[in-house]
Amino acid sequence: MVAEREKAWAAAASVPDPEVPCVTVADLGILRDVRVENGVATAFLTPTYSGCPAVDFIELAVETALRDAGFDARIERVISPPWTTDWITKEGREKLRAYGIAPPVKGSNSKRALFGETVVACPRCASEKTERISEFGSTACKAQYRCTSCGEPFDYFKCI
Repeated sequence: MVAEREKAWAAAASVPDPEVPCVTVADLGILRDVRVENGVATAFLTPTYSGCPAVDFIELAVETALRDAGFDARIERVISPPWTTDWITKEGREKLRAYGIAPPVKGSNSKRALFGETVVACPRCASEKTERISEFGSTACKAQYRCTSCGEPFDYFKCI
């Protein structure tokens, strides 16, 4: 039973995020659990936010990965508790940085995250001399920043 769950988890966890392919659904903390009963693997997924256009695609990709691993597959969407950027793993944060996206600053439930300016380090040169260009980047979950040290623009994965 443990080996089946590990196999199912590994299959589901390997699915890349379609909008940010450097990280997997496990890296982002979207994959909450995988359970196997009578050959049926059920993956529990929490969308990053209710309006995320990639939710259906992610669910289908996880279901396909489980089927390819030899399981009958089910997906359960879990909306409570809501997803937070605090669920992004340490490895996921490093993958985002290496990809050129500044990872979110920890502490999504802090007053600073909700109302204060966040100091965002440049993912290329690590300088904290950056400025927000736009609250919205290439996707709704990212903001556009520019580093005033190296001059490079970059996305910041917003703290949610």
